[in-house]
Amino acid sequence: MPDFKKTYDFPGGEILLFDKELEWTSFDVVNKVRYILCRKLGIKKLKVGHAGTLDPLATGLVILCTGKATKQIEQLQLGEKEYIATLKTGATTPSFDLETEEDSQFDFSHVTRESFEKVLPQFIGEIEQVPPVFSAVKVKGKRAFDYARNGEEVKLKAKKIVIRSIEIESFDLPEVKLKIVCGKGTYIRSLARDIGEALKCGAYLTGLQRTRIGDYKIEEAFKVNYFLENLNLDETN
Repeated sequence: MPDFKKTYDFPGGEILLFDKELEWTSFDVVNKVRYILCRKLGIKKLKVGHAGTLDPLATGLVILCTGKATKQIEQLQLGEKEYIATLKTGATTPSFDLETEEDSQFDFSHVTRESFEKVLPQFIGEIEQVPPVFSAVKVKGKRAFDYARNGEEVKLKAKKIVIRSIEIESFDLPEVKLKIVCGKGTYIRSLARDIGEALKCGAYLTGLQRTRIGDYKIEEAFKVNYFLENLNLDETN
């Protein structure tokens, strides 16, 4: 846990690093921080925004900008991302993660660490990736997940993304843990799905932690409640 800065100027502009809890949305973090800061500062409005969405079923680094620092959000979003992703092989889900239950099971006895490593290079570099249907991608004015949750079919177009590297952190089938470094717009859930298809065994995401955005690291981040409960505004500007 990092130490508190001695002074904060939230209206003037701060970049805050938080370790998001499981099941929180990025907007939950924004709304809670803004609400508490406005109360403690005795003001009605404060600009607060996040630099990059993190799914509710993911944990890890979320960058918040306050006040005049919100002008930096667009630039911060361009920063390279690092994730620790846990995949389960031998099964798939419609959402490519734990949001939905398994819909198919497959034999994965043919998968070895060597065969797993062999398919990874095809996902490194500039590639085309189809986003999950359970995502916030807009189709005809509606979010794709609205169609998916209503049982309606929706086809999403592939988008160009950049994946810098994929490394195996641990290999204990049916579970495999990967460290992934990638650019903006990458869906790790889709990557899990695509790796499973390449291995002909199916796979989906069971855990995800974002550990870095640009030069900002998870080790520098606060838990939201700890930060808000321990912030001493008597020492702020």
